[in-house]
Amino acid sequence: MTGSASSTSTSRLVRAPRQAVYDAFTRPDALAAWLAPEGMTGRVHQWDLRVGGGYVMSLYYPKSMGDGHGKTAEGEDRYTARFVELDPPSRVVLAIDFESDDPAFAGEMIMQTTLEERPGGTEVTIAFRGLPPGIRPEDNDEGTRSSLEKLARYVETARDGQARAGHH
Repeated sequence: MTGSASSTSTSRLVRAPRQAVYDAFTRPDALAAWLAPEGMTGRVHQWDLRVGGGYVMSLYYPKSMGDGHGKTAEGEDRYTARFVELDPPSRVVLAIDFESDDPAFAGEMIMQTTLEERPGGTEVTIAFRGLPPGIRPEDNDEGTRSSLEKLARYVETARDGQARAGHH
């Protein structure tokens, strides 16, 4: 993790073509499958893929985590994301607002995803700016690392499945 108190940047190499990774950031079914950190689940409620458009998504905590989790409601983080930039297949920039009555989670956070071709795959870098004070940078980084692991499994498994299907 790099960054100041209100920003983080996390990178990971994913063994998949850049376009496949970009698609995982710009398809609601894909985003719901991998974005929530390990143990959590995601659901996209609204989707409008265009600059100025965006989506509404909930991330759900497992009941096994007990009470006290959730920025929006018990066990739920709901947020609205607005597409600020869409540059296929290399960049997605979002402005994110959490739905919360707690002022510690208020304000707009910027999430910039950069995809760079590398030998063996795509380097994915997710940088956050303007983290709300209620989100600790180390927690954000841990969640991002977990999401990137799920992203890698998602796109690598899809790619392996396509490769196997193509050999029959």
